[in-house]
Amino acid sequence: MRILFVASECYPLIKTGGLADVVGALPLALARGGAEVRVMIPAYPGVIAKLGDPVEVARYAEVFGGPARLVQGATPEGLTVLALDAPHLYDRPGNPYLGPDGRDWPDNARRFAALGAIGAAVARFGAADWRPDVVHAHDWQAGLVPAYLSAAGEPGPATVFTIHNIAFQGLCSAHAFDELGLPRWVFSPAGLEYYGQASFLKAGLVFSDRLTTVSPTYARELRTPEYGMGLEGVLNERVDALTGILNGIDTHLWDPETDPLLPATYSARKPQGKVRCKAELQRSLGLHVDPDALLLTVVSRLTSQKGLDVVLPSIPTILARGGQLAVLGTGEPALERAFVEAAASNPGKVATTIGYDESLAHLLQAGADAILVPSRFEPCGLTQLYGLRYGTLPIVARTGGLADTVIDANDAAIRAGVATGFQFAPVNAAAFGYAIERVFDVWSDRRAWKKIQARAMAHPVDWQASASEYRALYDDVLTHRAV
Repeated sequence: MRILFVASECYPLIKTGGLADVVGALPLALARGGAEVRVMIPAYPGVIAKLGDPVEVARYAEVFGGPARLVQGATPEGLTVLALDAPHLYDRPGNPYLGPDGRDWPDNARRFAALGAIGAAVARFGAADWRPDVVHAHDWQAGLVPAYLSAAGEPGPATVFTIHNIAFQGLCSAHAFDELGLPRWVFSPAGLEYYGQASFLKAGLVFSDRLTTVSPTYARELRTPEYGMGLEGVLNERVDALTGILNGIDTHLWDPETDPLLPATYSARKPQGKVRCKAELQRSLGLHVDPDALLLTVVSRLTSQKGLDVVLPSIPTILARGGQLAVLGTGEPALERAFVEAAASNPGKVATTIGYDESLAHLLQAGADAILVPSRFEPCGLTQLYGLRYGTLPIVARTGGLADTVIDANDAAIRAGVATGFQFAPVNAAAFGYAIERVFDVWSDRRAWKKIQARAMAHPVDWQASASEYRALYDDVLTHRAV
């Protein structure tokens, strides 16, 4: 089976969030099951230079304002990548979606329509003597792939569209839509029209054969007004096409037994290295080196969606009980300032790093005792999966994939020997504060904590089971296409 992934980012070539991790890891897991997978992404600055043996496989005279070409190469992990090299659209520094002013690039509609149009062209005609059986598009940036295929009006490959976060819908004006080369009938309530605008995300929902999202709970949540962000009606109409499949993580990249970014490696059976990682983390961040201090960490975008505002009122409680807090992230200016001020007011006990650093993220996962993921909604979340893998117990809101991946350490779960972390609800300061009190109570019984930690590290977080579910989905949609 040949599968073409179309997405706006892919680790290790370009990453702003969890989408890149999924697009970089899932194809490799599918390949281990015998599938031929290629990933198409824009050629942002530096992308082609990171590919091994890049070769031009197609050239286009005009793609939304300039020439373009398709370059094929491979990542060091062996993932085949098709990079859409259109300098007039993608040769821009910094964040792939935002300009220097922190706002969306004004031509994002054309930039990602180009990704959709060329993705559809590869789906229809192939590239380098390779043509996919299934096209798997990811999030709004690739939402027009199935729209262009539908507009072609001819049998093409099967289409699957994955919602990674429905909050980002890829909206553009009706005027901008007129420049995208799609027939006018596509711009309708039954198509991608959304309250007078065009929604790339809705295009994916309407025109794809099958829809997936990244956890079973999120698939149910999306059908409600609370979580559906105005698209719950569309998803309820297409409920028979919707499936929730949990994300996994790359357990070769994220492995405490072999991680080259750590000062010491460790495992559930030989956990001593985690003690050394904690001490090194404390030293490097200017925290008091204290193995008995419960070290909590945040590795996240600092936004209200991620629920980081509910953490701030509990900092006094964390410190009063002898704990420490280490924060890594960037986001809303008010939250950035609040965490920076918390660090300045509590030297040796709170550390805040604004930005993102992959090496530090690995050290935080290894050196901390618990990781905070208090999201108001979370399609799946990868941070808590890294925490489980590294024995850093997740403290999560009971929503989406967080609810599906972390087993709460309530009394019954502890007695039954199944707990892997802590859940709380609703997402407010009071409920989070009660959860922190429970965490410290369990921490005071170090034997119980270590048992939960060992179970967390044994919890399956790789792609094996989920890749099998995707393969079954592809098989099913191809079977129905053939009938």
